Amino acid sequence: MNIPFLDAWRKRNADERARTAVGGESGSDPEGVADMLAECDLLRARVQEFGVRLDDTPRSLEAIDQLPPRWRDDPEELPWLGNDAGLYLGTVIVRTVPGASWYLTPGGHPVVRLASGRELHVVEAGLDWAMSGSPELSQVYAEAAEG
Repeated sequence: MNIPFLDAWRKRNADERARTAVGGESGSDPEGVADMLAECDLLRARVQEFGVRLDDTPRSLEAIDQLPPRWRDDPEELPWLGNDAGLYLGTVIVRTVPGASWYLTPGGHPVVRLASGRELHVVEAGLDWAMSGSPELSQVYAEAAEG
């Protein structure tokens, strides 16, 4: 049954639940969620093999961009590494760009919302980077830092 006002109500409530999950309202734990999204264990393990330490800075994104893309040889690992790269990119943005925060879409996908209201689909950017090397993670960060 299609009842337009119910569809609008459901969307509004889903948006509010998503904001509450990450945005720090109604007793949520935004730092806990941010810490969970920042884990990126597979990415951390792979870059450590090359002596790169992920310290949540834009400089570390530049270092990741320079790594040889050996993960492309493993089709099973590729999407997982891309997912981690996107979450790490989001972590760096949230921790270093004023006003940036994590936001869960109604479908449960983590995105970064900038102070301007613009949303960055960082996981998609990470997957694109892992598969093709473009756009570079540092480039996505630079665009986010500009607003």
